[in-house]
Amino acid sequence: METSSANKKTSVVTKKKLSKNYLKRYWQLYVLLAIPMVYFLVFKYVPMVYIQIAFKKYMLNTSVWSMPLAKNNGFQYFIQAFSNPEFLRALRNTIVLNLLDLCIGFPIPIIFALILNELVFKRFKKVVQTIAYMPHFLSWVIIYGIAIQLFAPSTGLINLAITKMGGEAVPFLNDGNHWVWTYIFLGVWQSFGWNSIVYLAAIAGINSELYEAASVDGAGRFKKMWHITLPGIKPTIVILLIMAIGNILGSSFDRPFALQNNLVMDQAQVLSTYVYQYGIKGLQFSLTTAVGLFQSVVGVFFLLMANWLSRKLGERGIW
Repeated sequence: METSSANKKTSVVTKKKLSKNYLKRYWQLYVLLAIPMVYFLVFKYVPMVYIQIAFKKYMLNTSVWSMPLAKNNGFQYFIQAFSNPEFLRALRNTIVLNLLDLCIGFPIPIIFALILNELVFKRFKKVVQTIAYMPHFLSWVIIYGIAIQLFAPSTGLINLAITKMGGEAVPFLNDGNHWVWTYIFLGVWQSFGWNSIVYLAAIAGINSELYEAASVDGAGRFKKMWHITLPGIKPTIVILLIMAIGNILGSSFDRPFALQNNLVMDQAQVLSTYVYQYGIKGLQFSLTTAVGLFQSVVGVFFLLMANWLSRKLGERGIW
């Protein structure tokens, strides 16, 4: 017993010495790590105190701790949101547009990365990559200007070509159903090149000896892609898919706000623009916070469910 206790004390002392030596050697890394930790603490965690505005009657000149509780035990603004047809329409549109983005926009960067990986001519490959990345750096206001030049009913380049060939102009931006597909197409065009960078990096990490062994066995390019490249980037695909599913109820503001117009508001109004219109412009800050909290809670639920499902299917997941 005395020997075992002495061994434990020795191991504890050894671990302490090792940890001290480690900190002395790598203290600079912890100093650098402190910078993003302070950022997240100040700009992400401290503002969470104001989440309680969703359950209180907002007063501009009153501390958040002193604001009176809203009606219905604090759930007044949640009830108000879900009883508003405009909110329900925005919720439906957000889910529909994000699902279409997920189903159409998620696999395209993967396919693009696989095709780029198969290109033999490096110069041509670099030119294609550069052209594909460029739309990511354009603001949605500029993209909307390009869309007007291309898709306007009477002056758009595409509709002019259609009418000259004897067809009828397509209301890409003026009809709700056509607007949805135009919205999805522009989103995919703007992001697919940039999103493919992650997959190209994952492909670059695959052991080249696997391709050499497959070539010896007589495998062609398609078989190498199917049996080596895709399984090699599968963990990356799963992680990004989980994150995309977690954002199924979230939506950026600039894209729908720039592309929407009064003719397509039934399909174009999403939660972010609803919050801007009714919450911020209407000075209903409690309502805005309630909608944002609802989005966050549902997003976390989807994230946890997607992560649980991926682990059940044998993947690592996010954690």
